[in-house]
Amino acid sequence: MFKKTKTSYYKLGAAMTLGMLATSTDANAAAVNNFGSIAGNINTSISSLPGLVAALAYLFGVLLAVLGVLKIKDHVENPTQTPLKDGAIRLLAGGMLFAVPILLEAMSETLDAGGTGSGASSAQLQSVSFGTI
Repeated sequence: MFKKTKTSYYKLGAAMTLGMLATSTDANAAAVNNFGSIAGNINTSISSLPGLVAALAYLFGVLLAVLGVLKIKDHVENPTQTPLKDGAIRLLAGGMLFAVPILLEAMSETLDAGGTGSGASSAQLQSVSFGTI
């Protein structure tokens, strides 16, 4: 029973794959596949990554700060059960996460002052080509 079902799934998958290959157009054949276009795609893909890292750092910084305050509250209510270091560590980690976006901005300005893009750009990498498909 399962062997029949398994072979029918394989047949259906093969038929769908052949159908997709048969109906595909040459729209992608015009796209040039060189190192410059790949580098340009990577640049545009990761351009929003610093904003995402900053948002996550702020989110987890707030979370750890709240958890640190709650742990310190637990320590005040029952000092023998909850050590003070647990709350202090969470507060310290939350403060460090708050500093991550500022450090990212400082590193970015140090490496690329004014956003001039003094490193290798996708326009400079156009000369290296992998050929067309």
